[in-house]
Amino acid sequence: MPIASPEVYAEMIDRAKAGAFAYPAINVTSSQTLNAALQGFAEAGSDGIIQISTGGAEYVSGPTIKDKVVGAVALAEFAHHVAKQYSVNIALHTDHCPKNHLDGFVRPLIDISAERVAKGQAPLFQSHMWDGSAVPLDENLQIAEELLAKTAAAKIILEIEVGVVGGEEDGVSAAIDDKLYSTVEDGLATAAALGLGEKGRYLTALTFGNVHGVYKPGNVKLRPEILKEIQDAIGAKYGKEKPLDLVFHGGSGSLLSEIHGALDYGVVKMNIDTDTQYAFSRPVADHFFKNYDGVLKVDGEVGNKKAYDPRAWGKLAENGLAKRVVEAAEHLRSAGTSLGK
Repeated sequence: MPIASPEVYAEMIDRAKAGAFAYPAINVTSSQTLNAALQGFAEAGSDGIIQISTGGAEYVSGPTIKDKVVGAVALAEFAHHVAKQYSVNIALHTDHCPKNHLDGFVRPLIDISAERVAKGQAPLFQSHMWDGSAVPLDENLQIAEELLAKTAAAKIILEIEVGVVGGEEDGVSAAIDDKLYSTVEDGLATAAALGLGEKGRYLTALTFGNVHGVYKPGNVKLRPEILKEIQDAIGAKYGKEKPLDLVFHGGSGSLLSEIHGALDYGVVKMNIDTDTQYAFSRPVADHFFKNYDGVLKVDGEVGNKKAYDPRAWGKLAENGLAKRVVEAAEHLRSAGTSLGK
């Protein structure tokens, strides 16, 4: 199937919330990791989200170019071609974009999609994230309102973050303290500023103890009940059940019971990056250690081309990442739910 149309993406989100499941949102940094994510979604029978961060987009553009827009556009165009070969629906998304990167990343990408839509084409990306967690809430929502008008016009969904995710990702870091927990007041302010769909559709990353990085299960202290409190408060005011479409950031190290609690409270998207990075790299390390003599030209020998051919270890890496995507889909209850089934 092709990359999800705006209508299909909206249906994906609606089905996820109604069915209390969420889509794995897999960060990619290359055509290999993108292909691996597609393989994993297809094997799981799950629709899904593939996303690229500012750092990932810069990396894709090449080490001497370092142009985030060039990298993001190139990978998105690639995805539009290769995704057609799969039986699942995929939405393309850009991950965490702080204020200082808006003009050099998200805003130009929205403009590209707006131009495409004006010509009768589909948007290049299906959603973009504005990460306003580092600025005051009023400023965060003011920028979100401006971006929401533009994304709605371009048939794109906006993702925002209300609260702070601890740890570090792509150079953006935050302390692990009480700011990791969004409040009911934060949620009510969000609904008041952005509406509940009438101004354009958006996803909200509320924080309930989330931390970016690598942690063993149980080490991250999540309080998913905060999501219910916020949903209930907004719902009571506006007469709508589970009014926000929620996103789960910083999920590495979360207990499965905590993840399922978040799904029950309206989470429709969960970001997965750290775990898939490891799943991609681990088979490569194993291959190189086991084929040391063949990979390196030791003592004047020529090595073994079959061992150092990038396709040899690349396939192992892709299979490792794909397997982790299948696991994520199973944990998030999206396995077997594809609209293509």
